[in-house]
Amino acid sequence: MGEDAGHTVPQGGGGGPKAPTPAPKPPTTLKLDDVTPKHSAEHAKAVEGDILSPTMPMTPNPFLSRSNTLDIDDYFVGPRDISKHSKWPLFLRMHGSILPKMIIPLLWIGAWATTITCISKFAADLGINSVLLTITGFVVGMGLSFRSSTAYERYAEGRRYWAQLTLASQNLGRIFWVHAQEHDPDTEKRKAHLLQAMTCTNLIVAFAISLKHKLRFEPYTAYDDLAHLVAHLETFSGTATEKDPSKAELPRKNAFKEVGEYLGISFAASNPRKMLKKADLPLGNLPLEILNYIGRVIDKFIAEGKLPVPMQQTLAYNNLLALNDVLTGTERVLNTPLPIAYTIAISQITWVYVMLLPFQLYPVLKWVTIPATIAASYIILGILFIGREIENPFGQDVNDLPLELFCDQIATELDVIAAQALELDNLMEHVESGKNRVLFPVSSAPYKSWKLRSEERLREAIKKKPLATFEARFHHVGETADARKNEAVVGETKV
Repeated sequence: MGEDAGHTVPQGGGGGPKAPTPAPKPPTTLKLDDVTPKHSAEHAKAVEGDILSPTMPMTPNPFLSRSNTLDIDDYFVGPRDISKHSKWPLFLRMHGSILPKMIIPLLWIGAWATTITCISKFAADLGINSVLLTITGFVVGMGLSFRSSTAYERYAEGRRYWAQLTLASQNLGRIFWVHAQEHDPDTEKRKAHLLQAMTCTNLIVAFAISLKHKLRFEPYTAYDDLAHLVAHLETFSGTATEKDPSKAELPRKNAFKEVGEYLGISFAASNPRKMLKKADLPLGNLPLEILNYIGRVIDKFIAEGKLPVPMQQTLAYNNLLALNDVLTGTERVLNTPLPIAYTIAISQITWVYVMLLPFQLYPVLKWVTIPATIAASYIILGILFIGREIENPFGQDVNDLPLELFCDQIATELDVIAAQALELDNLMEHVESGKNRVLFPVSSAPYKSWKLRSEERLREAIKKKPLATFEARFHHVGETADARKNEAVVGETKV
């Protein structure tokens, strides 16, 4: 069983969850001689004034950190790349399944069931009445249902917060690029406005990426996807990173910890808050600090008259509050799990139920007790383990939310807004284009043709548009129905 090679997974065969690699400090200048002959012609225009262009081939791309093949480590490390398609049937898939983390529990249950069965067969009969299955089964079912529903509620809540983040990011990007305008004819001021708007866009992306790292207890700034976005900001985590960049590196794990984390052994799990506890300087709250910068930018735009409409100003502040709501909401999901008393009780009840299965199944199933116990344990413990895995949807388990993909989506869509906003400066050229058939299907005449006609004729055409649209759709549906009827007649004739 396995996955096809189409899945995208983290690179590397060394094992263990991949720790974020601190970004190397880029050089501030680049000589043309430093560019290899293979790329010099292609990127000669990218080097201007000896400034390193971010599009140079040696610049790391944080969104291309996955390969096109699966190795054994990738069945345990996530999040799963949802953009890849697998043709394997669901019941044969391993990547994304909870089975890898159930290998040790199922082996232990199998050994336990074998021991009880052998003792009952060759020594004293340990079988008991199966009425206990019915009594305890109801309680276990209720407990697992509660555990699964609360875990999925947290997962869905995390997903909603990231959707809210995407919406607020798009709205702020539209405010900075479409609504905020520099009306001064001075070229230098217009260029400065474009650079300021681009900086604001990068701050929004920086907020999303820094939130991702914060939710994974990675409090520094020396990460490939974040360093270039916040290097110019004065932040607590930036100061701590500059003092000791090695603090951002996770220590290499020994073989026991790697295999233990793969198989879900609690004794091998590392403390996810280790970086926070070992900090020598205050780390602050990077997403919150970035919001402060965005707020000051909005204030500046309003003070300079770039957002003159009150509704635009209100929209800007409302979406800033939406980003703050996402920050506090995701922190709440992360830091307030199900009360530990419930978690412990449900886990204990489930394990007691599973361990009692061989005693109750042996009188009826005999040797079949062993595989039956393993199968029943897979079903029961599988639900328990899934709830535990998705309880924190922001981690790096296979079934956690693909935060890298969400951040990539936000960055891409903000770039689209910025690029398309530049075209809106020539809005009337697009409106008056010959391709703008404003009254289709009433008429295929372009905008300029209708502009030359009388107002009465234009009003008459607008009144006819609903009827023309209805007739066009009805005519299309009628043609489709007639075509199907003709096909049926032809089929009957052939028969």
